[in-house]
Order: sequence, then structure tokens, then C-alpha cells
Amino acid sequence: MAAGQKKSAAETHLLPGSNDLNGSKAQGVTPNERTCNGKSSRLSKMASGVQVKCAAYVLALRPWSFSASLTPVALGSALAYKLEGSVDFVILLVCAVAVLVVHGAGNLVNTYYDFSKGIDHKKSDDRTLVDRILEPQDVVMFGAVLYSVGCLCATLLYFLSTLRLEHLALIYFGGLSSSFLYTGGIGLKYVALGDVVILITFGPLAVLFAHAVQVGHLSVLPLVYAVPLALHAEAILHSNNTRDMQSDRSAGIVTLAILAGPALSYVLYNVLLFAPYVVFCVLATRYTISMALPLLTLPMAFPLERQFRSQHYSKIPLKTAKLNLLVGLFYVFGIILSPTGSLPLL
Repeated sequence: MAAGQKKSAAETHLLPGSNDLNGSKAQGVTPNERTCNGKSSRLSKMASGVQVKCAAYVLALRPWSFSASLTPVALGSALAYKLEGSVDFVILLVCAVAVLVVHGAGNLVNTYYDFSKGIDHKKSDDRTLVDRILEPQDVVMFGAVLYSVGCLCATLLYFLSTLRLEHLALIYFGGLSSSFLYTGGIGLKYVALGDVVILITFGPLAVLFAHAVQVGHLSVLPLVYAVPLALHAEAILHSNNTRDMQSDRSAGIVTLAILAGPALSYVLYNVLLFAPYVVFCVLATRYTISMALPLLTLPMAFPLERQFRSQHYSKIPLKTAKLNLLVGLFYVFGIILSPTGSLPLL
């Protein structure tokens, strides 16, 4: 009887989770397994949280708009190549990063101030702060980091390029100030001056910057060649402001689209969209046929005109940015492929 009780107790002790003689697991989960599962679950949640956070930061940067800053850098470098016969790719890379991070920081400033002024809402294109995907302090910190990276790149360009310090600082900090003052500080966007900022910054200024750090001096030539890209960059902004006309008016801000109204905004968008193609036709017929390359994108412009006329604005800014990228790339290729001495010089 006692022996039987001992045997039963031994069997009972064996059952709750120890291994049998063959090494197979009995019922239940060991404490080590529970600890491992808990750590795995926490690591999985942390990895998922990091992914969501990174995706939120990328979304806040609005990367679809980066064509407006990268194509001018490529154009300025292409012009330097035709004038000097060579391009320093290290300078090109640092210049591209500098322009890109300043553009991204400007987008974050825009996000922060549009949210703080109550302009962004649940139906806005940018809902990074509205949906609490990021907190305002996250956006501020990220923008400060990007501006710091841009200043570091400008410092590197001072050592890499032969451009005079005062000229480098004037162009770079002019672009940096424009990216901030577009919605920060006095908020040029809110008093119908944002279009002027975009025309200057994402055209002449960016092309001049990329060209000057390559050749080591300032020139008027890049300002003229930047006009087609500047017009298409402004077309992106104007279509965006036309789409947001009602919400902007409700928030008490004034844009060129609000002042012009739907009818004149349509006319202005067409001018901005198709005027560059007129420039390319003139360059192709009078100077070099390689300048006809951007005309290959013309069929993409007509659907945008029809959508704008039909007041289907939702996707027009994104599609205009894609068109701007393709036009810029073909423009750059056209300049690179042009025979030496065939391009008009001032």
C-alpha cells in the first residue's frame, strides 16, 4: 500500500512538464519556454513598432515630391558637364543629398505648421499629425536633424568645390531659408507668396547651386535653362493648392489658387504644364534635335489637363510630379547628348 502510494506520487511528479526517458516532451510548457516566447513576442512588437515609425517618417517627408529637387541638381550638373567637359561625382552626390534633405525638412515644416494652424484634417493628403502617426515633437526633431545634415553637406562642399564661401553660403542658406519660410515664420504660403518661393527655389536656385559647386563660379546660364523645370514644379504646387482650395479658405489662408478661382486656375495650370514643351520645341528646331527628347512625355500631359478641367484634383499633384521627373530626366539626357557647342550660351 505504501509502495503503491510512492509510485503514484512519482508518476504525478513526472507528468507536469518534464521529459520522459525517450526525450519527448510531456504535457505543459516549461518556464524557459514561457520566457523565450515572451521575449520573442516583445521583440516582434518592437520590430513592428520600428517599422511603423520609419514608415511614418518616410510618409511625412512626402518622397513623391522629391523629383522637384533632384532634377534641378541633375540639370545643373549636366550643364557643368557640357561647359567643363567633366563632372565630379562626389560633389554631385553631396550636392544632391544637401538639396534633398533641405527639401525634406521643408516638407516637415509644412506638415507641422499646417497642423498647428488647423489646416490639415481627416480628409487632407498629409495626415501624419492628424492621425497621430507621429507627434509634433517628432516632426520638429526630424526636421532639425535634416537641416543639420544639410549644413554638414554644405560644409563638405566648401572643401570639395572651388566656389567662394560667400557664394556657396548665399545660395545654400537662401534655399534653406525659403524651405522654412514657406510655411514657418511669416508663412509665405499663407499670404499667396508660396508660388513665388517654389518658382525660385525648385528651379533657378537649385540648378544654379548644382552648377556653381561643379564649375566653381556663378553664371546666369543655369537660371535660363531652369525655367522649364521651375514651371513644372510650380504646376505641382498649383494643382495641390487648387485641390485644397476649400479647406485653405476655411482655415483663413490665401493662395494663388484661391485668388484666381477655378477658371483662372485651370488656365494657369495649362500654361505651367505646356509652356515648357514650347521651349523644348524651340531648342530642338533651332539648336539640337536632342532637345526633342522631353517631347516624348507630351502624351502624358493631356490626361492631366482633362482631369483638371473636370475638377478631379485628387491625384493630379502626384501625377504632375511624375511628369516633372520624366521631363527632367529627358531634359538632362538631351543636354548630355547634344553636340559640343550646339546649346545656346549667354
